[in-house]
Amino acid sequence: MTTTLEFQNVSKRFAGAAQPAVDQVSLSVEEGELVTIVGTSGGGKTTLLKMVNRLYEPDSGRILLQGRDVMEQDPVQLRHGIGYVIQQGGLFPHMTVAANVAITPKLLKWDRPRIAARVTELLELVGLDPAEFSARYPVQLSGGQQQRVGLARALACDPAVMLLDEPFGAIDAITRAGLQNELLRIHTAQRRTWLFVTHDIREAFKLGTRVLIIASGRVQQFAAPEEIIASPANQFVYDLLKTATTEEGEESLLDGPIGEPL
Repeated sequence: MTTTLEFQNVSKRFAGAAQPAVDQVSLSVEEGELVTIVGTSGGGKTTLLKMVNRLYEPDSGRILLQGRDVMEQDPVQLRHGIGYVIQQGGLFPHMTVAANVAITPKLLKWDRPRIAARVTELLELVGLDPAEFSARYPVQLSGGQQQRVGLARALACDPAVMLLDEPFGAIDAITRAGLQNELLRIHTAQRRTWLFVTHDIREAFKLGTRVLIIASGRVQQFAAPEEIIASPANQFVYDLLKTATTEEGEESLLDGPIGEPL
């Protein structure tokens, strides 16, 4: 497989912090993966994500995107090639849905017919009828619809990498479950590399082709969901999985004898 994204001994410490936010992280993400990132609050999940598009810059180490060091690229041009989705979509309230989706293509000076065709294609992809939603404003949308528009906007220029920072964090449970299913459908159709930060352990294990568990800035385990469940790498991972209950709140991800810590 082709490596899309590589972290080489990456560290980041914020001014005044006693400990690094990200501490000597090394890992590779392959083309077409949907990697979910989960762990404790303040453990480094979002910091790791934001260093990919240089919203934060590493203090040491290298981040390679398709073999090129992100620090050697113009940050604006870099971000044009990376999709970025945050909570509640991050939409511009004074712009229509169509205008929000078209932002990056306009910056790249696509012609109007191409932009219009792409907006229509993406709204259909995320399950929003262009005839009904193109002229609406964000305030006229539900939270779930705003997230769909945010996803469409991030996909506009067919980025090699998508960064999703807790996109469903403010969505109710029923809508969230539906959006998770839609996300899996879209990722299967796109077959691009996605990194998805979440606080929801079950969401991480439902969506991820691999799950990155991080705490205190360090990688605790990075593997397929079934591998982590079968063999947690350490006590932290084991305890984290034990906290993940079913929707009925009756049992953890770890049932019976499997998943004993190494």
